[in-house]
Amino acid sequence: MSGSGLPDELWRKIIEIGIHSSGFTYKDLCCLSISCGRLHRLSDEDSLWSHFLSSDFSHHNTSSSSSSSSSIKSIYKIRFEKDKEKKLLAHTRAVLRKESQIVEHSRKILEIEAKLREETLKLKAADAESSNLRRVRQASVALNVWQPEVVRGRQKDIVEQCVVSVESRLHALDMELRLCNQQIAGFRKAYREQKQRLDKAKEELRNMKYHPLREYKLTGSEEDECNRKRKRMKICINCKSLSSCS
Repeated sequence: MSGSGLPDELWRKIIEIGIHSSGFTYKDLCCLSISCGRLHRLSDEDSLWSHFLSSDFSHHNTSSSSSSSSSIKSIYKIRFEKDKEKKLLAHTRAVLRKESQIVEHSRKILEIEAKLREETLKLKAADAESSNLRRVRQASVALNVWQPEVVRGRQKDIVEQCVVSVESRLHALDMELRLCNQQIAGFRKAYREQKQRLDKAKEELRNMKYHPLREYKLTGSEEDECNRKRKRMKICINCKSLSSCS
């Protein structure tokens, strides 16, 4: 006995078993409805769609909906579209939140880079001043030993130009250099952490925006193959039309 010879009651029972026992979804039922006219008619019955309505939208009140003049399938379609719109809005809000996180991470990275440049300039200035003061200290020590008058005069000028205590200033500069190095190390660590957060947020945003159908692009060979198939189909259609005319 072929499938077309089965009565409607048996087909209806098969579809019900598929829905209740085999995990049929609304997509499976829609695919089944386009296979033939009989299954299209049977798949529109309220008894089948009421199961999907109660399982997929259990948070809604189905009793008031079932008493209306609309079919269960049309009610399911309306609620499906509303739920789809809510999910789309929720997805849009999530994308906007993720984009704002990316902007915030980028802003923090720029702030850290500015502070890092400022602290690096401080470090270079302190290091240059420390080098000059060490030369002053060496010159003051050299004044206590005999040396040519020209060299002695130049070292005396270096010592006289320094108006602060060399040792105390060197000590302060050493402390400043250590502090600058600590600050730079902290800024570099914060920069790496913010960069990791930024890269993670960008990856999450790419995953959120990814769509397999929109993002798919044919390669050159695949596009050529599609064009060849399209030409062959046109040739076949033309040949059939010519043969029917003759």
